[in-house]
Amino acid sequence: MFASVNSAHGRAKLRLLLGCVCAGLLAVAQFPTSATAGPAIGQFELKDLEAEPGSVEFQSQNAHSWGQPRRKVQNEGGGEFLYDDNSIARQRHALELEWSLATFLRLRVGIEYEKERLDDPEQLSFANAFADLQLDEVAVEVVTILKRVPESGGIGFGTLTEFEHPLSGGELNTINFGPIVQAKQGPWGAIGNLIFIHHFGNGERGLGPPERDRKWDLGYATQLSYTLNENWMFALEGYGTFDRLGNSGTPGDERAAFGDHDQHRAGPLVYYAFSLGEGAGFANGASVGLDDDESSAGDDKDEVEVSIGVGMLFGLNENTPDQTLKWSVEVEF
Repeated sequence: MFASVNSAHGRAKLRLLLGCVCAGLLAVAQFPTSATAGPAIGQFELKDLEAEPGSVEFQSQNAHSWGQPRRKVQNEGGGEFLYDDNSIARQRHALELEWSLATFLRLRVGIEYEKERLDDPEQLSFANAFADLQLDEVAVEVVTILKRVPESGGIGFGTLTEFEHPLSGGELNTINFGPIVQAKQGPWGAIGNLIFIHHFGNGERGLGPPERDRKWDLGYATQLSYTLNENWMFALEGYGTFDRLGNSGTPGDERAAFGDHDQHRAGPLVYYAFSLGEGAGFANGASVGLDDDESSAGDDKDEVEVSIGVGMLFGLNENTPDQTLKWSVEVEF
C-alpha cells in the first residue's frame, strides 16, 4: 500500500480512499441512545505543536479498558434504582484526518466509536453491562501555534479548540479549549494540555429536558518523553478529568447520592516511527513542532511517515478502570 503513495498521484488516491472510508463508516453505523452526565473522558491523545503546511495525516487512536469500577446503586423503593453516572467505556476507537494549513494552524476532523456502560439499565442485573460498540460522536478540532519549539531546545505555546457533537439526542454537545505547552531539551521532551470542557445544547435539536446538565469539567493530558533515536521514543503519559468545576451546571439526583467522578490514569508507552523515504522518525523533529529553520524543512514530502504507539495506563483512583491499553497508528503523507 505504501509504495503507491510515493507520488502526487498516489497520495491523491490515498486521500480519496481515506475520505471514502470515513464517509462509509458514518453511513453504515448505528447511533447509540444512551446519555450521561458523568465526567467528559476523551481519547487519550496529546496535542502537540507540529504543523507542516500541506501535510495530511490519518490517525487511529484506540483504548481498551479492564477492571472497571463496580457501579454504585441506590434503592429508591418500588422496584426503582438510582445508578451512578460515572463515564465508563470498555472500548474506544477514533478515526481522524488532520490537515496542516499553515505553520501556525492545524485542523482535524474525526469520528469516535465507544462500547459504553449502559446509562439507565432496565434491570439491576444489568447495572454493569455494556452496550454494543457503536458510533458515538463526530468532532472538529483546531490547533493554533503561537510559538514553535526551537530546534536547539526551548518552549513552545499554542491553543486547542474542539467541538464534539454526539450522535444521540439524549446527550449534550461539548466545547473543549485550553493551552498547549511543549518543551524540548536534547533527547528529552514534554507536552502539557489543560482542557476546559463545557457541556451545552442537546445532541439533537429539540430533544432532552430543559434541565439538562450544562456543566464545566477540567481535563488534562501530559507526556514526558525520551527519544532514543530516529525510530524509537519512550514516554510516560498521564490523563485525567475533574468532574464538574465548582457547582456549574444542574446536578442531578445521581450527584447528590454518589458525588462526582474524577478519573486519573498514567503509565508508560513506546512509539516506533519509520518511513518509506529518507529523513523520517522522531530525531528530525517529526513530533516536536520545531521552528521553520529545522533541518527537515527540505525533506522530500513524497515519503510516507508512520508512527505506531502502544502502552498501558493504570488507574490512579477508584473511579478509574484499573488498566487501559492505549495504542495508535498515525500515517502522514
